[in-house]
Amino acid sequence: MGSFIVLLAIIAVIVFFFISIYNKLIQLRNYYKNAYAQIDVQLKRRYDLIPNLVESTKGYLTHERATLEAVIKARNSAFDASKLAAANPGDAKAMTGLMQAEGALSNIMSKLLAVVESYPDLKANQTISQLMEELTSTENKIGFARQAYNDFVAEYNISREKFPNNIVAGFFNFAPAELLQAVENAQERVAPKVSFS
Repeated sequence: MGSFIVLLAIIAVIVFFFISIYNKLIQLRNYYKNAYAQIDVQLKRRYDLIPNLVESTKGYLTHERATLEAVIKARNSAFDASKLAAANPGDAKAMTGLMQAEGALSNIMSKLLAVVESYPDLKANQTISQLMEELTSTENKIGFARQAYNDFVAEYNISREKFPNNIVAGFFNFAPAELLQAVENAQERVAPKVSFS
């Protein structure tokens, strides 16, 4: 009878151990999903600001129509990609699509901002100046939120890969989560050549 009680106690300890691993994985998954929700809030704010900026600059940039249309097109693509990513944060395909769409939007926005900088009347316009400040602030918030998301994803991925957590993760289909990184073109990663001759 005593050995039966000892066996039950051992089984109970093992079951509670695996339950605690399962609960920890659930907790970490919910942390990175919540962190992505914070990114999503800021992305939506940016997506709302961009059409306002385009509309405010339209009168000044009549001959830059192609740039303005490209901004709206890139904004709409990024918005659609963000909806897919929000539906399944951490999914590799959704995160890759979002990173690519955001990279395209960032590239075209930098072109628009360069055009705006070249027009003194635009720079002096109070509405445009305020929109630019709000966009800059939103970009900073997105960066901080992305870092928090990536920290939680890393913690989750490390936890699900450790032994014996990997057994529980595999049994209950805890898939790896994808980091959200800024998409850069290959030329940005090449060190500039410096010559003093």
